[in-house]
Amino acid sequence: MATSSNIEWTEATWNPVTGCTKISDGCKHCYAATMAKRLHAMGNPRYTNGFNITLHPDLIETPLKWKKPRRIFVNSMSDMFHKDIPLEFIKRVFETMEKASWHTFQVLTKRSEYLIEIAPHLPWPPNVWMGVSVENEKVMYRIDDLRKVPANVRFLSCEPLIGPLEKLNLTDIHWVIAGGESGPGARPMEADWVRSIRNQCQQQQVAFFFKQWGGVQKHRTGRILDNKTYDEYPTFQQNYVQV
Repeated sequence: MATSSNIEWTEATWNPVTGCTKISDGCKHCYAATMAKRLHAMGNPRYTNGFNITLHPDLIETPLKWKKPRRIFVNSMSDMFHKDIPLEFIKRVFETMEKASWHTFQVLTKRSEYLIEIAPHLPWPPNVWMGVSVENEKVMYRIDDLRKVPANVRFLSCEPLIGPLEKLNLTDIHWVIAGGESGPGARPMEADWVRSIRNQCQQQQVAFFFKQWGGVQKHRTGRILDNKTYDEYPTFQQNYVQV
């Protein structure tokens, strides 16, 4: 399954794996779990197992069929570094990303411990951007783990931002996304939390992207911060090669 995306910082999603389990505070209102439940109820064959880890080997080479270069969010409906996903399957996904050199792949995980464990066994071509979720100060250790990964671009997704993130060490981090939680039960995000992250990015010369204020109806709150939209990307940009 590979589709265009409404996620502000990407252009498409690709899900060779679906399903996950909750591991930290940021998972409380997981949008993917909610969507999987809905798709299961609709009889979507990809979600016969609901939100249990499910491999889709027939989708592994899908990006090779997309000839127009695009930014692709990998496993928007799962976590590539969930321990229930076999290493050999992860390797196959990375091999596809390496072959599809005209795309940029954005991979995001909350499981940074397993990421650094298996990173030496994976190819890290320059078109693979590796990120970790950092929703509050309790999981800031993920940033240190990410620094150990030999990705050309490393990024943080501070979404849903449910607490302040002060004293961020952004050494060898190239991009930071921040955003509030959205949907039913969304936990509030304070404006000063976002401003602090923005200021720290500016001080440390790291690209900053503000995704959304969030809330129960995120379209009402928008994504303007202090009269400005922040759509920055890493200074490194993949040199697209049309094939």
